[in-house]
Amino acid sequence: MNNGIAFWNIFKKDIKTYYLKGPNVNWGIIFPISWALMQLFSRADASMIDLLPGLITMSVLFGSTSMLAASITFERSSRTFERLMLAPMGFSTMILAKITGAIVFGFIIATVPVVFASFFVSLSGINWGMVLLAALLISVTSTLLGLLVTIPAQVVHDAMAYTNMIRFPMMFLCGLFIPLSNLPVFVQPLSYALPLTYGMDMLNGAISGTNIMSPLLCVPIILAFVTLIFTLCRRSISHKWIF
Repeated sequence: MNNGIAFWNIFKKDIKTYYLKGPNVNWGIIFPISWALMQLFSRADASMIDLLPGLITMSVLFGSTSMLAASITFERSSRTFERLMLAPMGFSTMILAKITGAIVFGFIIATVPVVFASFFVSLSGINWGMVLLAALLISVTSTLLGLLVTIPAQVVHDAMAYTNMIRFPMMFLCGLFIPLSNLPVFVQPLSYALPLTYGMDMLNGAISGTNIMSPLLCVPIILAFVTLIFTLCRRSISHKWIF
């Protein structure tokens, strides 16, 4: 089987089958928008333009990790994943197709909070090129992190529990809820050890101009995280799924 054809068929199947699964809709769309509405109606000083970077970050983070968890664990529990592994195509092709589907979903779902915010505030003056780049990088790193923690899971509930173990701590440490400068000094090194921190800072700079680091620093650091996490995923997959 041609690897390109196999890649496209797996990618297309995941789009049709898993994009509107409950976990993806709940975590990727409903949860971030509910959080934004809560902030708007409970805080007199809340501004949608200030909330938008966090809203995009949450949507991409939860959307991409939920998509990957759903697509892999649904198929593992129904034994269709094992049949894919035995198909006449490269194993890397199959994994790459799964990862790409989640990355694309996370990137697409970033448009939902943008459309939502446009009803409340003017979005002129935003650096859209930087927003797109940051959303893509966040989607890539979130997908790979989701894959890394989903590898041991057998059912969707386990996968969601594992992904929540990394998603919620990252949300509180990346500057989404609390500015990095307001975090305790001994916690700040943990924040800078998370790829989401740099993606969030890029969005802050592109949307509200409140970044604390240059994108020229953030992009290479995120790419280094991508390389590291991808290497860990390959080792874990080889250990748990192949041998």
